[in-house]
Amino acid sequence: METYYNPTDLEKFGEIGKEAPEMAKKFFDYYASVFAEGELTEREKALIALAVAHAVQCPYCIDAYTSSCLEKGSNQAEMTEAVHVACAIRGGASLVHGVQMMNTCKKVSM
Repeated sequence: METYYNPTDLEKFGEIGKEAPEMAKKFFDYYASVFAEGELTEREKALIALAVAHAVQCPYCIDAYTSSCLEKGSNQAEMTEAVHVACAIRGGASLVHGVQMMNTCKKVSM
């Protein structure tokens, strides 16, 4: 079945700089720096990236960081928990905007 999302497109990501090589180099240099071992381990960063990938709903990132997490020693239970953290934050962010709705209701009802 053909869909808009094609997993093999992830392999072409490096080609994104073909028409703008200087900007692509800057991005990929920055990207490499961000994911290098630092105060957080590469494994921790991969788990964060997996959770964020779910929050922003990027299927390419989900595939890439699922593999990265496994390669860096995470297991499915840890990865699932990270996804639940992203879900809780995303859900909470939606709910907290309910305060804006309540404030508007209060103004309109006056």
